[in-house]
Amino acid sequence: GAADAMLEEGAAADAAQTYAAILAEDQGNARAMAGMIKAALVTGDIEQAKAMLEQIPPEMADDPAIAAARAAIELAEQAAEAGETNELRARLDANPDDHQARFDLSVALAAANDHEGAIDALLELFRLDREWNDGAARQQLMILFDTLGPKDPLALRGRRRLSSMIFS
Repeated sequence: GAADAMLEEGAAADAAQTYAAILAEDQGNARAMAGMIKAALVTGDIEQAKAMLEQIPPEMADDPAIAAARAAIELAEQAAEAGETNELRARLDANPDDHQARFDLSVALAAANDHEGAIDALLELFRLDREWNDGAARQQLMILFDTLGPKDPLALRGRRRLSSMIFS
């Protein structure tokens, strides 16, 4: 409809008003509900989109429009994480001694489920400056190892690499 066209043209606020008007008349309109979610994403408000998704009644949850909106939220979250990691990598390329950027990169990688990348970043930080920020690299490694569990091969390899650095 007209609201979908507005959204595609980037007029998210106008589209959201139109979707809201449709929902005032017809609360069960899944397309309007999905439109509201996508309008929030267009304006960059991922949290608002997630909050709206959580309010959707269970009988609407399987609607294709809602499924598409749910997927759009996941993509937006991934893009936000990737944007952050790329920015942090660029900062490190410019200055390999930016310990905060390296630490933040490890957090962003862990959030994106790249545990190996996160461990590598922290081990490198530990190697460069083990005392930085009260030993933050080692503390964060311990948290990651605990999260992965005692038998996880990444955690086992990371622990070995960390001990060889500590005792070398």
